[in-house]
Amino acid sequence: MSRRCELTGKGPMSGNNVSHAKNRTRRRFLPNLQDVTLKSDLLGRTFKFKISNAALRTVDHRGGLDAFMAKAKEAELSPDALKVKKEIAKATVA
Repeated sequence: MSRRCELTGKGPMSGNNVSHAKNRTRRRFLPNLQDVTLKSDLLGRTFKFKISNAALRTVDHRGGLDAFMAKAKEAELSPDALKVKKEIAKATVA
């Protein structure tokens, strides 16, 4: 399982550990991933995702999973999240 957010596509970054003596060693900055269950109001179902804390705040800010998926770019979403987005889009039209 990769350390990648299913909703935003945010993944590990790399950089340097810099000591007091300015010695530099490579390190990885991992995203703060959480296993969460989000509820879709349109579908009346819940979905489990592994998302970053920043994505969770964005979902809350936009007004829930349905509103987030309406604005989300398909290139950033995981295959499971893409299926959910298409289900929500069908339910919105109907």
